[in-house]
Amino acid sequence: MSDHGNNEHDAARHGNHPKGLRERLVDVGVELVAAEGSQALTLREIARRAGVSHGAPRRWFPTHLELLSAIARRGFDELAERAAAAIGDGGESPRAQLTVLTRVYLEFALGNRGMYELMFRHDLLGSGHLGLRDTSLPLFGVLVDLVGRARPGADARTVAASLWANLHGIAQLWCWGSLQLATGADDFTPLLRTALDAHLGPESGR
Repeated sequence: MSDHGNNEHDAARHGNHPKGLRERLVDVGVELVAAEGSQALTLREIARRAGVSHGAPRRWFPTHLELLSAIARRGFDELAERAAAAIGDGGESPRAQLTVLTRVYLEFALGNRGMYELMFRHDLLGSGHLGLRDTSLPLFGVLVDLVGRARPGADARTVAASLWANLHGIAQLWCWGSLQLATGADDFTPLLRTALDAHLGPESGR
């Protein structure tokens, strides 16, 4: 049977509305990256696990990058939801909110290593499919706002970018085991506190 015939058969099996299979493919990709890492995200394997022909994904995702970008968006959505829940209604001080936000970021990165790696793949970020303006940039905007309120007078965007780079470095080196080996630490909390002090200044009263 041709791919066209297979695609029609796949659409019939998963409902007549294209969104049914489209979302199923993304769901399978999210499950696969969590279990086996980003290197397992081939079109053929995603199609196999979704129970469709290997050509079916191309009906909704013409390129591999478009499917990977849709999967990565789920990661950004989850991170944004966790961050919003952690910050809450803004009743805490900006410094306290930053402490919580940065911890959430590191916990997400370390607890979802495959997804985190996928989210920051250069080929996805550079392809235009991921849509940085509605994925990572809104979260960065929250970081900039909190930095601006925690450190008045500073160039909040530059400080926030430096802090983000610091967090990304901690996440990567911790995943590789390098920081544990270098510091003997079994918890990233001291590193996180030092990073915040370096970019915001020491916390008053400590």
